[in-house]
Amino acid sequence: MLKRRGSAVWNGTGAEGSGTISTFSGALKDQPYSTSMRFQSEDGRAGTNPEELIAAAHAACFNMALSFQLTGAGFPPEELSTQAVLTMESQGVHWTITAVRLELRAKVPDISAEHFQELALAAKAGCPVSKVLNAEITLDAQLAS
Repeated sequence: MLKRRGSAVWNGTGAEGSGTISTFSGALKDQPYSTSMRFQSEDGRAGTNPEELIAAAHAACFNMALSFQLTGAGFPPEELSTQAVLTMESQGVHWTITAVRLELRAKVPDISAEHFQELALAAKAGCPVSKVLNAEITLDAQLAS
């Protein structure tokens, strides 16, 4: 079993507040995020947002899964370049992630288009991040004294 850690701190109200996101590895260290960064600053220069991080994680996870699929089938890839485009839509006052489009450009010698598509679909289905929203989610919520 593997466990990975990420943390976030938020200060203030939902609309005017802001916070920081960090990863245990240090890849992100006190990276700023806020409501305006989430809904208004799409260029990402002011900071990040949860959906951008999910999209990046999905692209990375998919590339790794596909690399294992291809290599296992005897077609080690030269390069897999994936952009994940996450769509989030307002449903009343609530927002929902409604779709993620994985846009893959690959260099894989000697594989047929049909076999490549088959393995790419298997990687999409098998990638742990593809399954994340179907995971069991538990909560341990405690008030600080």
